[in-house]
Amino acid sequence: MKLLKRIFIIVFVIIFIAFIGGYIFLNHIATKGIPDYSTDVRIKGLKEKVSIYRDGFAVPHIYAKNDEDLYRATGYVLAQDRLWQMDLLRRVTKGQLSEIFGEDMVKADQLLRSLRIPEKSELVINKTNKKIIAALKAFADGVNQYIENNIDNLPPEFTILGYKPYKWEIEHSINLIGYMAWDLSSPAWGAEITLHKLSQKVDSVKFIQMLPDLALQKTFVYPDAYADSSELSVRAELLVQSSKIEELGLDIFGGSNNWAISGKKSTTGKPLLSNDMHLGFGIPGIWYQIHQHVKGGLNVTGVLLPGQPFIIDGHNEKIAWGMTNVSVDNIDFYIETINPENKNQYLLDGVWKDIEIKTEQIKIKGGTTVEKDIRFTHRGPIISKFKKLTDKVVSMRWSGNDFSNELRSVYLLDRAMNWTEFKDALSTFISLGQNVNYADVDGNIGLYAAVGIPVRNGDPKMLFPGETTKYDWKGYVHFDSLPHEFNPERGYVSSANNKTVGDDYPHYISYWFAQPDRIDRIREMIEAKEKLSVDDFKLMLADRKSKMPEKILPKIIIELEKEQNFSPIQTKAFEMLKNWDYSMAENNSSASVFEYFYICFAKNLAFDEIGKDLYPDFQGNKTLVRSTIQSVLKTPESTWFDNINTPEKTENITDIVIKSFKDATDSLQLKLGNSPEHWEWGKIHTFTLEHPLGKVNILNRLFKLNKGPFPVPGSYHTVSPYAYSFNKLFKVIHGASERHIFSTANWNESLSIIPTGISGVPSSDFYCDQTNLYLQDKYHSDYFDKKNIEKITKFKMDLLPVDGQQKVEN
Repeated sequence: MKLLKRIFIIVFVIIFIAFIGGYIFLNHIATKGIPDYSTDVRIKGLKEKVSIYRDGFAVPHIYAKNDEDLYRATGYVLAQDRLWQMDLLRRVTKGQLSEIFGEDMVKADQLLRSLRIPEKSELVINKTNKKIIAALKAFADGVNQYIENNIDNLPPEFTILGYKPYKWEIEHSINLIGYMAWDLSSPAWGAEITLHKLSQKVDSVKFIQMLPDLALQKTFVYPDAYADSSELSVRAELLVQSSKIEELGLDIFGGSNNWAISGKKSTTGKPLLSNDMHLGFGIPGIWYQIHQHVKGGLNVTGVLLPGQPFIIDGHNEKIAWGMTNVSVDNIDFYIETINPENKNQYLLDGVWKDIEIKTEQIKIKGGTTVEKDIRFTHRGPIISKFKKLTDKVVSMRWSGNDFSNELRSVYLLDRAMNWTEFKDALSTFISLGQNVNYADVDGNIGLYAAVGIPVRNGDPKMLFPGETTKYDWKGYVHFDSLPHEFNPERGYVSSANNKTVGDDYPHYISYWFAQPDRIDRIREMIEAKEKLSVDDFKLMLADRKSKMPEKILPKIIIELEKEQNFSPIQTKAFEMLKNWDYSMAENNSSASVFEYFYICFAKNLAFDEIGKDLYPDFQGNKTLVRSTIQSVLKTPESTWFDNINTPEKTENITDIVIKSFKDATDSLQLKLGNSPEHWEWGKIHTFTLEHPLGKVNILNRLFKLNKGPFPVPGSYHTVSPYAYSFNKLFKVIHGASERHIFSTANWNESLSIIPTGISGVPSSDFYCDQTNLYLQDKYHSDYFDKKNIEKITKFKMDLLPVDGQQKVEN
């Protein structure tokens, strides 16, 4: 017995020691990447001391005496907080995801390499001002010095995935132009694929009723502006591969809101400007808050994209700006004619042209390398092989391959002092397509569509014949002819991804725009008061009232009034709907009833015709669902209402509305109980901030990668957006990636918030320290002068020249 007892004690001690050792080891991996914000560091290449003040949220305020030192410090600071995210982003632009994630990403890498993003970067380098190149070189050097100094103390993702970052080069920063421009997640792509399938499934009358009717969209971004001057399945594979990128939380510009009011509409007597860019939720957040100051020169604050050093959205001493997506159609497809005697030639204007063939070596995690050929016509990559089409060759024309210089644009935006310089900065902002709003300290406001609109013949929604140059792009609409406004009489400018201009604009921009729900509500709130304040802007950004149910619910209620046999629970839910104020607040139960009804209505309307295999594609595209519902509610005699599976009966609008309402209330009753007043929206509408590695449950548990779920208000149709997927009820996946309010009367009254935090290191105190404020629609001050910054400083670090370099100024 004594022996057994001793063995038991020994085994227990061994297990205990192993447990403690394992804990220490995991804790070391988790915490070794946390930077010290208060220790001075000597940096090679610095000319003079650089001071970095961090507030209670660790937002850095960098004070330098020259531009080169500023950007070297920016590189160092960004690497402190977001090194793994930066490495992940550059791997996207270079098609190197398989090297760290494995074989599943090979096709995604092949697609990414076909975009030739690094080749465009070489072109940009050769045509970019030397000052900008010097800034990029200093930034890259700052990143590399951080890597060199901390190679044994990297963020945990490097250890988990078993690799270390390689040297940062200036082209890695420039590559982000292509990354931001590449927007295959646009609603148009999914809609066009689904439309192609649906056209083969339903009759022509029903099909027409599914198409968005742009004539109904009367709210334009530029209401007073004028101009001065068949194989859609190919796209499906592009979506499959691009969706793998989206799953990593790496999408950029999606939906957004921005607006600015002039002094006559502001309580301060000076313009106010707001911006919130809507992107996929994830950790680390896509934006990095930073303030950059050069003595006697640059003074700018806002957010930048990790991996490049210039502020994209923010304000300097004179102007403020923000961005929303134009949703321009800047990709076309061409069916090429291949020489039957030489598969490496295609026909163009009666002449056989050689296809360019590029062999790519793609490294896979574990050491394997595969070779993939990528083929190009003069227009761009041949992408049909992604779908393994043997009878057709389809090439892709994309604006991201043409010269543009968005880094020049943001470099100059950071320094612009007036509307003229603002416009000059935007003149090279071509590939991304943004409505950029403007306000300055002199009282001016404006809005400019900084976008490359291709000039072309034919119907851009169709595949073009490739054997002729007739349908090749003829260039882009001249910058001066792009839609814009400056100091409109109404006293404000605004955009929310809605239709850009009226039908009298002579150039095709796009077919798929956001519905005008958000922009109508924004303008309603702006016009509701004679003058607005910063607090009013905060309320606007937090607004949950929806114009969408306001437009369609009265018709639904008319049909529901015809039902005489509602149960007590259904009767209560119906009364709630009739008395609803269209608020999508977290504690609002009517919102739950409406959203569930909407989903059920779409299913009862279309599932019988479309079928179980295709319906998820239809339901997954809000644009198509919305267009179909809008059309049938205007057309009560629509054959969509008849259930083809019940030949003994011809259903009408009343039947489908009532059935959908009963289905919705039954689902809510099953999910939330028998009291409709307790069917609160936030109980079913939640979001989780997810890390790219957080899908691996054991990693999430060990390193606490994900945060949430959190109950949230709003929806995809409210100004305060918490958008969910129709195929994942009601999991929020998309929303405001940042919120800014800028006051030109006093920059120190400006406010900022992001949904995550400054740090990308999961064990850092600043990983998601802004999340609670964000969820409560609160902000932190975005102080701009040094006196206020020093008062709130929690950490201070000096970057110093190494011995032998210029003497440090005390």
